[in-house]
Amino acid sequence: MRQLRSLAELRAACGDDDLVMWAAQRLSGGSRAWALGEAVVAGSPGVSRHDRLAVWGDASSAVALVRHALGELGPTYRPLGEVELVRQVAGKLEGVREAGEFSWMSLSGDRLPSAVAGDVGWLDDGAAEEVTRLLAADAPHSYAVPGAPGVRRWAGVRVDGVLAAVAADAWPAPTVGLLAGVATRASLRGRGLGGLVCGWVSRELVASYGRAALMVDDANVAAIGVYERLGYRRRRLLAAYVA
Repeated sequence: MRQLRSLAELRAACGDDDLVMWAAQRLSGGSRAWALGEAVVAGSPGVSRHDRLAVWGDASSAVALVRHALGELGPTYRPLGEVELVRQVAGKLEGVREAGEFSWMSLSGDRLPSAVAGDVGWLDDGAAEEVTRLLAADAPHSYAVPGAPGVRRWAGVRVDGVLAAVAADAWPAPTVGLLAGVATRASLRGRGLGGLVCGWVSRELVASYGRAALMVDDANVAAIGVYERLGYRRRRLLAAYVA
């Protein structure tokens, strides 16, 4: 087992897997990563509102890595990765339980959505209260909210002066930007405004970081369809926790 001390080492060990590279953030400020055989784990505190530990590779080696990482980082860290991999890890580690499945979707530069036509752009700081009200009314469970640590900036589109749809650049890693905080005003849904904002922000994230990614509930079929039309590829993940 070896600790990976640079993003270059991590990239080589995991084949530049976007989930692992995102979870590692900058490998600083409490973020750490380890490799063993054909497996890698990378964890960071407070990324997308949780202490997260991405798991990648061979299950037999991953079990030892997750055990070691939880011992080093603490029991607040939540392992996540491909469904069958995390299921095997949870089944072999005492006290680790399955939490739930969701999807990770990622977008690379070769699958960029077409440039969008519409009055979409980054919002200034003065719009934070508007964004907060929109999220409270129409996306109350959003992890990304204005002012939260790691939430960098918000984009939006207006209809007749009213903020209609928003999305955030949040918790980015050096080579993976995260699309979060997607919300559309209920009274203006059905006009494609959410897809418009997501397409615009996705292009901005790829331009800034090289790749874009997001997390979405598997039950949100409509949103998954929008993201797939934008070029995102879907991976089903399982999260676990220490009981």
